[in-house]
Amino acid sequence: MKIIDRLSAAEPCFSFEFFPPHTEQGVDSLFRTVLELAPLNPGYVSCTYPGSSTPTPDPEIARRRRLTIDLTRRIREESGIEAMAHLTCSAHSRDDLVQILDGLAEDGADNVLALRGDPPQGGGAFVQAEGGFEHGIELIRLIREGGYPFCVGAACYPEKHQESPDAELDLRHLKAKVDAGADFLISQLFFDNSRWFDFMRRVRAAGIEVPVIPGLMPIINREGIIRMTELSGAYLPEALRDELDSRGDDAEAAVQTGIAHTTAQALELLDSGVPGIHFFTLNKSRATREIVSAIRQHQGQR
Repeated sequence: MKIIDRLSAAEPCFSFEFFPPHTEQGVDSLFRTVLELAPLNPGYVSCTYPGSSTPTPDPEIARRRRLTIDLTRRIREESGIEAMAHLTCSAHSRDDLVQILDGLAEDGADNVLALRGDPPQGGGAFVQAEGGFEHGIELIRLIREGGYPFCVGAACYPEKHQESPDAELDLRHLKAKVDAGADFLISQLFFDNSRWFDFMRRVRAAGIEVPVIPGLMPIINREGIIRMTELSGAYLPEALRDELDSRGDDAEAAVQTGIAHTTAQALELLDSGVPGIHFFTLNKSRATREIVSAIRQHQGQR
């Protein structure tokens, strides 16, 4: 099933993002999470592609990248849920990417999320692999010029990419991705809907008409979300941060705060007409289950 077809349905499409675990025990735990979320009837799930850009791929990173492909295949086959692999340019030559895309096509994959990838851990600029690509748009072009049958997703940044000097240039890069052949967009996490609405006004004014899916991350703990916002550049509203601070060391209270905030965010976004919500689950099911269940209960009462 191509995700673009699911996004055109009348009902909003809920999707969940996972990352490949480090161990076999972690893989088993992830599949329990997938099965716990399956009753929510997700439109699809996605699996991230680990590793930042480095001149030489780490063997462990290479193993976990293979696991991304294997996981998406296993999820499709064993759970019946559509699964999309992320694919990045990091530490890959063009020939490497062609080999991976060929494998995905042979596996029967219908969808791929085409990304540039992260800069090196510890800081610095993105490192282009020898014979590889510098930008995600080049990967999108490779997929289209190669005639691969995939529905292609790409990333967008409501508060601009951290490396972009300004929002206007970031928007031009986004338009170029869509012009190159991206079918839909998934956003970076954000916590302030006003910033999303401003972003979408600029997106549509720029002539970008493909579906744009907001990405939301339920807060699991205060320290983790502060670290995540620092890494992503997302704005954490002062009132939300104050509320988390007031919870102190009460872990359950922090989770409940996160569930309440993300539920309210999602309901407002859905009322505005977004085609769905993409949840960054951190391989946990509880918060996402409660949020989606609350949304559906609210919608059923209308």
